[in-house]
Amino acid sequence: MHVKKGDKVMVISGKDKGKTGVILSAFPKKDRVLVEGVNIVKKHTKPNQANPQGGIVEQEAAIHVSNVMLIDPKTGEPTRVGYKGEDGKKVRVAKKSGEIIK
Repeated sequence: MHVKKGDKVMVISGKDKGKTGVILSAFPKKDRVLVEGVNIVKKHTKPNQANPQGGIVEQEAAIHVSNVMLIDPKTGEPTRVGYKGEDGKKVRVAKKSGEIIK
């Protein structure tokens, strides 16, 4: 996957197109990511210890990884990701600026 947990990304397609957020978790086997504040869905919950009232809760749902693009740390624009060998390690590189992504 070209993105991982903690990366700042922009949604490039779907109902939330243009929104940005940080990746909360990644699911590589399913090719999906959970982005903060994106793809909000309503979930009906029964009363429990954590929520004694129950009711309708809004939370983020996972979106496909192909629908997000990494934000370039230098320019702040969405960019594609490349890979380069640096000191015997594989590092991610932003295609627009050439900046190494941490």
